[in-house]
Amino acid sequence: MTSLPSADARPILIVPYMWIGDFVRCHSVVKVLKSRWPDRPVDVLTTALCRPLADYMPGLRQAILGDLPRSRIALSAQRSLAERLRANSYGLALIMPRTWKAALAPYLAGIPQRVGFVGEARFGLLSEWRWGERRLPRMVDRCAALALPEEATLPAEWPLPELVVPAAEVAAWRERLGLDAARPAVALCPGAVGPSKRWTATGYGEIARTLTNRGMSVWVIGGPDEARLAGEITSAGGPLARDLTGPDLRNAILALAAAKAAVSNDSGLLHVAAALGTPAIGIFGPTSPWYWAPLNPLAAVIETQTEVPCRPCHKPTCRLRHHRCMRDIPAARVLDAVDRALAA
Repeated sequence: MTSLPSADARPILIVPYMWIGDFVRCHSVVKVLKSRWPDRPVDVLTTALCRPLADYMPGLRQAILGDLPRSRIALSAQRSLAERLRANSYGLALIMPRTWKAALAPYLAGIPQRVGFVGEARFGLLSEWRWGERRLPRMVDRCAALALPEEATLPAEWPLPELVVPAAEVAAWRERLGLDAARPAVALCPGAVGPSKRWTATGYGEIARTLTNRGMSVWVIGGPDEARLAGEITSAGGPLARDLTGPDLRNAILALAAAKAAVSNDSGLLHVAAALGTPAIGIFGPTSPWYWAPLNPLAAVIETQTEVPCRPCHKPTCRLRHHRCMRDIPAARVLDAVDRALAA
């Protein structure tokens, strides 16, 4: 991609992957773009789920809501979105998903530069297509490469994602939910995409019980699908454990911003905690932390010390049914990492 003249002030649109962790990673792309073109506004396309994240990303001008159906093209919805995009007079769109329909609205909006990897034979929809996506090792490399000229050498390290939540907003959130501001809290994130990436509810329950016995608050956060897990964990933790799961991601963001530490599986909330600067302990079972951990430093990475030949694995459920990569991680190891994070 040839850099546009510095006099070009037209806004830039990012079309990211809409998983929470990948959306957080895209803040690295915002930073790369602002480094190249400080005076050009940067916007991001988002779903309703990820929309709250955009409010806390420095350097981002606005988020454009574009909840399109996953299972079909939805041409009328694409045209409606294109009209809203056209009103912003974008000069450049970076289209990260490889799908045909991800590039359709930017094309219909007449954005002159539409950069992305070829993917589903999108030659007509992209004005500049890139090759070699699968040779790039990590998701962030694939996304951020689109923000640089095609011939550029990729840096060894990308700018770190960053989420900044005003302290007053955190304080108002705690007051609204009746959470004791004087009592330190640890956030537990027991969910993940697929049960194979979830540490045991028994393990999380033991962490909750130990911390609440010390007089700390425990907040279990996640989406509606984690409500059953949250019930088991808060039952083990007792009165000082609170179920804060629900459909609004903003609630989880504020909880992670307020917590003194967080424990999470390999999930989007681990990326949120790390980008907020909250000391986070990441539990990795089937997946590799080198590929999938946040770019931001973690307080600790917990993996099984048992030899499990089937790792790494990306199946949503354990295909061998033993799930040893998670079941063999003792709560004492995780609790020790929590203690070290709190002490630091």
